[in-house]
Amino acid sequence: MKLVFFGTPDFSAPFLSALLEEKDLEVLAVVTQPDKPVGRDRILTPPAVKVRAIEASIPVLQFPSLRKSEAPETLKALGADVFVVVAYGKLIPQEILDIPRLGCVNVHPSLLPNYRGPSPIQAAIANGDTQTAISIMLLDAGMDTGPILGQKTVEVKTDDTYATLASRLQEVGGPFLVDVLRGYASGALQPIPQDDSRATITTLLDRESGKIDFTESPETIDRKIRAYHPWPGCYTIVQHNGAPLRVKLLPNQMVQPEGKKPMTTPEFERGYGTLRG
Repeated sequence: MKLVFFGTPDFSAPFLSALLEEKDLEVLAVVTQPDKPVGRDRILTPPAVKVRAIEASIPVLQFPSLRKSEAPETLKALGADVFVVVAYGKLIPQEILDIPRLGCVNVHPSLLPNYRGPSPIQAAIANGDTQTAISIMLLDAGMDTGPILGQKTVEVKTDDTYATLASRLQEVGGPFLVDVLRGYASGALQPIPQDDSRATITTLLDRESGKIDFTESPETIDRKIRAYHPWPGCYTIVQHNGAPLRVKLLPNQMVQPEGKKPMTTPEFERGYGTLRG
């Protein structure tokens, strides 16, 4: 089976690696987002998927847009049987979805139709769920609305952060993706429509998403801190020496005043006062 892989962040890279390990799957090219400036020095940095593709000597395509560029013609010329999408980062237009004969197979880290959208792993932890899943589906023009080819559940542990849960989803998801691709290509798996009436939608997170409201319960705050670690991170603002001070709230009751090293909550309160303002 010949395929083109669409993906961008760290979460996507292990799925690409899983495909590259299979002799009956040929990755013709990787499509990923353009390099972006990172950090205070704004150093132009390639996406994790690009790094993995270069390591494997796979051609990398970084279209500024899938709509207004040479993307459709370039992708058609590759002659892939299927496109595989794992957190590419943008909706893929119908013109692209229609290119491969088997369509576009997408990996989404939730128990669809729950948690469609861009932050399903964080939502599962923040809402106190006991399980989530790797869902593999066919893409359509909507946001995670396509029919399901397979789902594999994964436990959400009471001490999970985004990082730990994402790691387990990757570990389970790579081999599962390979199995589903083979089953779909052979006709053994048939897509099952989602129940749209049960769908829930997640939102795009930014730095302000992690502001903590101390009127919420300690359990809710703990889940949010774990869900948003390491990014976007949770924080509160306290007054110190007559000025506002931004304080990161880390898992395991650690905190980090801006410009300082992490410390325990009692250590912080001895030097700065209460976190609750």
